[in-house]
Amino acid sequence: MARVTVEDCLEHVDNRFQLVMLSTKRARQLATLGKEPLVPRENDKPTVLALREIASGQVSFESVEADEREGAGSEPASEQQENG
Repeated sequence: MARVTVEDCLEHVDNRFQLVMLSTKRARQLATLGKEPLVPRENDKPTVLALREIASGQVSFESVEADEREGAGSEPASEQQENG
């Protein structure tokens, strides 16, 4: 597995702050919402997967926000059972 660097990610994101926000949102989608990774999993944790997706140019703010809008109102099954 190749190491992901901030510089690799910054080729696809404007600045470090946006990188943190984007990687956080995407990692949360992978970890808690059950979204499928766009790169091979390779035993990586969701945070590393998110950074690898960003570095490969497969994830952007637009795609993550579109997924959030799609999922708005639908809770993961475990939360629905707890709240229901």
